[in-house]
Amino acid sequence: MTDPTSVPSAETAPGQAAPGEAAPGQATPGEAAPEWRGVERALLPLRRLVLLCSLLPLAVAAGVVLALTLGAVWASCALLPLAAAAWGWGALHRNWRSWRYAERADDLLIAHGVLWRETTVVPYGRMQLVEVTSGPLERRYGLSRLQLHTAAATTDATIPGLAPAEAARLRDRLTQLGEARSAGL
Repeated sequence: MTDPTSVPSAETAPGQAAPGEAAPGQATPGEAAPEWRGVERALLPLRRLVLLCSLLPLAVAAGVVLALTLGAVWASCALLPLAAAAWGWGALHRNWRSWRYAERADDLLIAHGVLWRETTVVPYGRMQLVEVTSGPLERRYGLSRLQLHTAAATTDATIPGLAPAEAARLRDRLTQLGEARSAGL
């Protein structure tokens, strides 16, 4: 998803930048390439724990119910949630690697996704609220989540899996830049 305030020119094809502009995540001429930062590695075991805590009880319950009602042969259908857990184990690693963010002079870039890549561009002047949250599991793994609220309801952006110190630094910096950019309106 890109900045909702930008309107593509009739001369540019979808997904291409207008002449003299860079595509999201790329540097414009004379500007340094953005420095992408990934999220903390602790996000991966956290998400794998959630995956196993949801699919393993389902597999056990399905196996017991099917074995008692339909017989041992049908109990093998309980292997389906286990197969999904095995597939999800690797998929979560690819998803974790895809999360990244970059701070630029005028905006924050957030990119994620394996099959469908999504890049969100959040201009500092459009931010209304920067929120840092941390649930019980996130605190256990030493993680925080940064959420950016903008004027448009569909452009709220989230960066999961940040170290609490990095989330606080980003919150303070983005708040400061947002106030400076919106003061000129």
